[in-house]
Amino acid sequence: MRLGAALLLTASAVAAHAVPAAAVQDIGQLETLAKTEAALHLPPLTEKQRFLAGPIPPHIQLARCTDAVKPSVGPSPHMNDRVLVELRCQGAPAWHLYVPVRIVGTASVAVAAHAIVGGSVLTSNDLRVEQHDMTELPPGYLDDPSIAVGRTAARPISGGTILSNQQLVASKVVQRGQTVTLVANTEGMSVRMAGRALSDGMVNQRVRVQNLSSGKVVEGIARSEQVVEIIFQ
Repeated sequence: MRLGAALLLTASAVAAHAVPAAAVQDIGQLETLAKTEAALHLPPLTEKQRFLAGPIPPHIQLARCTDAVKPSVGPSPHMNDRVLVELRCQGAPAWHLYVPVRIVGTASVAVAAHAIVGGSVLTSNDLRVEQHDMTELPPGYLDDPSIAVGRTAARPISGGTILSNQQLVASKVVQRGQTVTLVANTEGMSVRMAGRALSDGMVNQRVRVQNLSSGKVVEGIARSEQVVEIIFQ
């Protein structure tokens, strides 16, 4: 179901000529109710954002609900800037209406301060924060530049590009052929020794390493930069 337009599912109370003006449900109140429900499911608004509900087509006139109109959000997936709210009247006559609600305005986003070469590990100097219209933002955009620091550009990134998760990968903390510190924890003791990485590894990823003292090849987990914890089977 598209979020771009409100959808009336039951039409028994729609015809404008069939509903006296005094008994018509207030559309403004319905939109406010939809926004209130959406606020429970969407991120908090900044001072530069607001909710936009509907629009509910002006020709739709609903009989005033004899009970309180109940809002809800269905189990269907929704994005982090919009949601579909169902407003349901269980009075007489019964009706229900779907109202899309989305966040409009601007949001702070992390932007490439200059052209970034693919494979580069990003630092704070590679990033800046800008305000952008939310309709321009790509899926998975980063609203905090610190999230990008230390990650690797999966491909070249042009200066001024809004950064997203799809453009970045976690950096390798262990690289093949690199001398690493092997840490073995056993019986409450921690033993450290020199080793050589036989494969690349990101944080908490399994890697193969060689103990330089014994020559034995073992498997470990990359815990931090150049540190591998040995796994005992």
